Parts: sequence; C-alpha cells; structure tokens
Amino acid sequence: MATEDSPSPDLLYPHWQNEYQAALLELDCEKLAGKVAAAEAAIYQRLQDLSQNSDHHTERHVIEDALASLRLLKRDELGFPDWEKR
Repeated sequence: MATEDSPSPDLLYPHWQNEYQAALLELDCEKLAGKVAAAEAAIYQRLQDLSQNSDHHTERHVIEDALASLRLLKRDELGFPDWEKR
C-alpha cells in the first residue's frame, strides 16, 4: 500500500494524484475538507510547474477532470454552493 512518502506505482501523475485519491477515498466528513484542500493545493502546484511548458496535454486534461470531481465532492458532501447553476 502506498503512503505519502511512497507514491502508488499505479498512478500516472503521483505529484498530485496521491492527494486527489486520498480526498476521493475519505469517508470522514470532518477530514474531507482538509483532504480536498490538500488535493487542490497539489493540483494547483502542479499546474504552476507545468505553466512554462506547452507539453503535458494529457495530464492537463486529467487535471481538469480531477478538479471537476473535487467540485462535485465539495458541493455534494461538504455543502459548498454550486457556482455553475444559472
């Protein structure tokens, strides 16, 4: 089993997917907000790392999907407002 110090060998982008996966798997609502925040921070840090590079199109697409999933998690499990409603 992977820990924070040893990334899962199954992840393509362990720079941020470890934190993202931890948020998706968290069942304790008291811990969920912190896990989501950590996942978002890891993702945004990775986006900053990628900002100077026009490659990594696949990872950027996977990041977009991950951020969408985190938004749903925040809305459905944490009661955040749905900013996309019109």
